[in-house]
Amino acid sequence: MEDCMEKLKVSEDVVQTWLDFKEDTSQEELRNQLMERYFSLVRYHAERVWSRLPEGVELDDLISAGTFGLMDAIEAYDLYRGVKFETYCVPRIRGAMLDELRSMDWVPRLVRSKATKLTAATKRMTDKLGRAPTEIELAEHMELTVPELEKMMRDANAVSLISLNKKWYQTDSEKDVSEIDILDDKKGEDPTQRGQKYDLLRLVTKGLSRNERLIIILYYYEEMTMKEIGATLDLSESRVSQMHSSLVHRLQKQLRNRRAEFAA
Repeated sequence: MEDCMEKLKVSEDVVQTWLDFKEDTSQEELRNQLMERYFSLVRYHAERVWSRLPEGVELDDLISAGTFGLMDAIEAYDLYRGVKFETYCVPRIRGAMLDELRSMDWVPRLVRSKATKLTAATKRMTDKLGRAPTEIELAEHMELTVPELEKMMRDANAVSLISLNKKWYQTDSEKDVSEIDILDDKKGEDPTQRGQKYDLLRLVTKGLSRNERLIIILYYYEEMTMKEIGATLDLSESRVSQMHSSLVHRLQKQLRNRRAEFAA
């Protein structure tokens, strides 16, 4: 029993509440206590998602959706897997919010069209220049002013916020991790850099299995430990470490084989 208690990754002030709730998950009063304890996570992530969206989406709608995500996370959380609840619940909270946005289909058709044109123009300029274009170069190519281009980029990022949120895997316990968390807004990170980060991610993870992709994502992008990754994927820490080592060797070999291609 002591060994099990040592694995708990929840704050001491709510340990007993968690233990009592997991004995009988029908106890609404205990569930509500946990909801109140972690509700700040819902508001925090709702505000971050909302800050990246054009006008027309209510913050309260995101909070409501995130609350259901938190409720699901509390129901499904395994106390003894050795991963913090705060780490475990975030993908569910954000995923619920993004599911709500998709169901609303709030992105106007014109915005989607402009996002497609921006992507195509960026690719053409990258192919022509052999590097990512600057905002000035891209604006001139698209016959826009820089402020007009910047607005188009902001709207395009909002489209990406929804389109990139696809589940990478789903285990028997219905845990899921969403790709959008990799592109989380880092205090106004440049849209071009964020797109390049996603392109690099796709290049590196191409041809990998779902679990292999997630190991790369969670370790290098989310900075989770091998133990936390194992708990998330229902794998042992040693198995995650073994898969990671194998992946690194394979990726190094692939990059060596493609060195000439990158140098061209």
